Order: sequence, then structure tokens, then C-alpha cells
Amino acid sequence: MNVSLKNGDIIELAAGSSAADAAKALGAGLYKAACAARINGADCDLRTELKDGDALEILTFDDPYGAGAYRHTASHIMAQAVKRLFPEAKLAIGPKTDDGFYYDFDPEKPFTADDLEKIEAEMKKIVKEDLPLERFTMSYEEAKAYYEEKGEIYKLELAAEHAGKGEALSFYKQGEFTELCAGPHLMSTGLVKAFKLTSATGAYWRGSEKNRMLQRIYGTAFPKAAQLEEFLAAREEAKKRDHNRLGRELEFFTTVDYIGQGLPILLPNGARVIQLLQRFVEDEEQKRGWLLTKTPYMAKRELYKISGHWDHYLDGMFVLGDPYDEEKECLALRPMTCPFQYQAYLNKARSYKDLPLRYNETSTLFRNEDSGEMHGLIRVRQFTISEGHLMCRPDQLEQEFKNCLELAIFMLKTVGLYDDVSYRFSQWDPDDREKYIGTPEQWDEAQGIMKNILDDIGLEYKIGVGEAAFYGPKLDIQIKNVFGKEDTLITIQIDQMLAEKFGMEYTDSDGTKKNPYIIHRTSIGCYERTLALLIEKYAGAFPLWLAPEQVRVLPIADRHHDAAKAVADQLDAAGLRVTVDDRSEKLGYKLREARNKRIPYLLVIGDNEAADGTVSVRRRGSEESAVKTVDEFLASALMDVAKKTIW
Repeated sequence: MNVSLKNGDIIELAAGSSAADAAKALGAGLYKAACAARINGADCDLRTELKDGDALEILTFDDPYGAGAYRHTASHIMAQAVKRLFPEAKLAIGPKTDDGFYYDFDPEKPFTADDLEKIEAEMKKIVKEDLPLERFTMSYEEAKAYYEEKGEIYKLELAAEHAGKGEALSFYKQGEFTELCAGPHLMSTGLVKAFKLTSATGAYWRGSEKNRMLQRIYGTAFPKAAQLEEFLAAREEAKKRDHNRLGRELEFFTTVDYIGQGLPILLPNGARVIQLLQRFVEDEEQKRGWLLTKTPYMAKRELYKISGHWDHYLDGMFVLGDPYDEEKECLALRPMTCPFQYQAYLNKARSYKDLPLRYNETSTLFRNEDSGEMHGLIRVRQFTISEGHLMCRPDQLEQEFKNCLELAIFMLKTVGLYDDVSYRFSQWDPDDREKYIGTPEQWDEAQGIMKNILDDIGLEYKIGVGEAAFYGPKLDIQIKNVFGKEDTLITIQIDQMLAEKFGMEYTDSDGTKKNPYIIHRTSIGCYERTLALLIEKYAGAFPLWLAPEQVRVLPIADRHHDAAKAVADQLDAAGLRVTVDDRSEKLGYKLREARNKRIPYLLVIGDNEAADGTVSVRRRGSEESAVKTVDEFLASALMDVAKKTIW
């Protein structure tokens, strides 16, 4: 049979050859580097059988799918090592991640640092054994008997779940270790060259605190030791920038056990940054024709039943009362603002001339996140969001969507996060209809409209099947934290279903009643998450316009206190956030402390400065100082603030 390659070449192979056979035919070097394959545009395992006329691409570690196969294999090697050393440990799941892998175990006692060293050593033995990975299938009955004999309770649950979907149960075997797994994987354990186990922590089974706490071991793997060393060095830098550590150290936020997980306390520094962001966002939205609303934090279940949230999102809501007792009043804290803002639209009759109608709100929301999912300020149970809902006619939809995207991009560029984001076109999953409202025809129409808009803009995006909201497709603007964990920062959604549910209409130019299209959008997303990302982006050294403390005045001696206070009063009157450090400490000590607080400007005042009405200016990141008049410094600083300069 003939198979075409990415460069256009045609190779001849024996009938029944796999992608791995093709890689081997192309050369020993490519075969050793091969991690996975792409056949006719679909990513797959190297063991996949080829057919005459197939288009083949051999994927190495440089391709994300290939890197995933490489690290997934490392995960299996780790699981095999754990079972050799701790045979009583039960196996759960062990997927690849964007920059490594993990595996969840249920051992008799938690893993220690010494245990990780032993596991790594055993992994090296397994790599040296160069065990081939063989794929095969079992019926559910065979798999059930196999795992019952071994007492693998978590694998039994997974096998039953996959069998319930009518899937063939796929397994991979390496030596004495057999794993329920869809793949893909390398051809043998010997192909994994450089790896490191980075940590062990607790993780609830299925991410729910209702389930048993398991032990999760994280690790990473690379084809070359130099790549691993570079990654580990970057990881150490990430730890220094981790907002969960740095945000507490710089007094942006704290948490208290008896208040609860996912309920952070914003300290003055953090509260100030969020206040600055909120004022900036609300002012910018007002310039663009958005109308501010303020709506309740809770509502009766009847509101959420109309919107569909009661049926599709109840587990994610905080409910006040018995949700199943229809005889008594039951309320819920709002997980979103849309059904509330619709009431503003419904306040009076609407004409086609009233549209587009744009409502924005700085919304405090509540979502019952699983404890295993929460992290610092990035994922919390109470948060504030720059939320908006826009009602428009069909002929206005494209331009209004583009305007929402332009606003989001403007915000990202202003705060300095634009270069760090990617885009995902989140669509419904037609094979999981229970998750969504509406008909296939409505989904096809909404997704077709969004695709045309995104393609017309020329936006590069990935498709996320099954990631849509239950009422419509969305554009998710994605961003990663310093450890590579991806979250959604901003969303823009097209909704043609909820207007009908709520009876939202407008009278068109021909006198007929029609339902408007609705665009759900955020402009800067969740403020707490944005604060976390900014702390990590700037390592706590915020741009001048966002810094909670912009200037610190440092008198050298007690006799300079009056001059320092006069300077601070002048800066404060001009709108800068300024403090005076008049403690009886040496100047060097006060300078070091101020630098550790990442304050943008330090103004030192001694005898000469006090006499001349000047200040010695030290800018963050520079060891040099410059003597300026207060007016000169003030003009320069205010210009940076006005331009929202990033440095």
C-alpha cells in the first residue's frame, strides 16, 4: 500500500503496517523520536494500522500530542514503579498534563520525599528494562473479573463507566504491569530518557471532597536532560512568582480556616488593585455605551428554573433552603447575573430602535467549587466579575460581538496580559444532549454564526467540544498561571435561547414581535483571578498605575521629617498613593525593605534636598538615583499613570 507524508513524498508499505512500522521504515532516528502519529489529520497512537492512501505525519515530542504520549508513558512507568515498591497501593488515574504528568494512588500511608526518591530509582530500572508497551482490549466482564481479583476498586469504577458508554475497553501492558487506558503511548519504556518526580500531595478521588483523599504524585519528562534541567529551573522561578505565596508575603490577601476554603480576605493592597481595575473597567465600559445595573445577590429558585440553571447548574450553586421541597420558599445565591439583568430589559416594552441595549455590572457571584479545584485567588467560591449582557438584532450581532472582543483585547493589552492568552471556540457536544438546552438546529445556527465572526476577524483558536455553556457557544480567552495550569479569563457567548425562555421581545420595523440575540460577556473577567495573574506576571512589581503604593518618601534623619511630609502632601494632593517612612532606622535598611515591597518610586530626602526643595529619585529596578524637583518628578509620574505605562 502507498502512504503519503507531510512533505508530499509517497512511501510503499506492506499491507497491515502501523504508523510505527512507517516510522521505522523512514529511519531508526525517526523511530526512536516518534511519540504518536497523525493520520488523515486525526491524532492517534503509533500502533494504529494504516490503509492505502492514508496521509501520515509522525509526531515527535515537539508536537503537543506527541509530548502528551511521551509523558503519559512516563506516568505508566511511575505507576509500575509504585506497584513494585508499594504493592498494596490502589491505582486511580494517571494522565499527562501540559507540562508533565501525575498519578493518583490510594496507599496505606502518604508518600514521603524518601519514597519519591525510591520511586524514581525504580523508574530508572524500568526504563533500562526497555519493556515494550502492548495494546489489547478486554470485554467489561473480563476487566471486571481482572480488577476484582486484584482489588483495584477505582479501576473497577472506571471500567464500569466506560463499559456503560458502549466503548471497547482498551488496555496497555508493559512487563507485569497492565493498565486500563485509551493511550496513546510510546513503543517501549526505554524511550523515556529524562524525568523527575516533583511533588506528592493529597487529591480527592474525582476532585470531590465527598470522596476519599488519595495521594497524587506529580512529575515531568523530557527527551533530553538539558530540557529537564531548563524546565526545573523555570519551575523554581515559578515558585517565586506563585501568587499563593507572593500574594500573602506582599499582603495582597490572606485566608482563614474558620471562614472557609475559597473565601479569601483581600487585604488593603489587594483591595486597592481590584478597586483600581474596577474603576478603570466601569469608566471604559461607560464610554462604549454600557449601562450600569446593580442586581440582587440571590433569588428564588423560580428565576433559575426559567433560565435553566436549576436543571443544569444546581450542583454548582449555594442553595438556601431545601431545593426539593416545593412547599417552602427556597433561594439560591447567584452563580451568574444574566437572569437578573434580563429583568431590566423586561422593565418596559422594547422597539428595534432601542437595540443594541448593553447592560454591565460589577457582579459578586457564588459558585460551589469542589475543594480539590480551588487554588489561591484563581479559583474561589465567591468572586467579582466584570459581567455584561447585550441584547441586539440579528443584523447587529456580528459588529457587537466584535466590539466585545475588541474591549476584552483592549483590557488585556492595558494590564499587560495580552501576549499570554490563547483562544478557544467552545462548542456543544451533540453526543451529550443532557447538558444543553435547545435543538441541534439552534446550536448549528449559533455556532455557525460565531465561526463566521471568528474566521472573519482572522482569530486563531482551538475548538473545545463539550465546553459550551448549556445555552450557547462561547469564545473563551484562556490563560495559564506560572505553573502552566490553564483557566478561562474572559468569555464572550452567543445566546439565542434564553430570550425566548424569559419572554424578552422587541417590536421590529415591520411590527412583528421578535426575540433579541443576547451576547454574554466579561471584559476583564474575574477580578480575583486577574489579580492573581498580575501578581505572577509582574512578580509583585505592579505597573505604576496599578501599584497599591506608588511612592515612598524616605527622610534620612529626623530633621528631614517636615520636608518629607510636605513632599508627600503635594504628591497625595496630585492623586498619587504615597507614604512616608519616618522610622528611626538607617537609610539602607529602609531602602531594602521598600525594594522588597516592589514600590515603584523611592524618594530620598537629606540636607541638600530639604534645602533645595528637591528629591533624590530611585526608580524600581535601577540602582541609580537622580535629583529632581518635586514638580519634575510629579509631571513624569503622572504622565506614566495617565498612559498606564508598563515597566
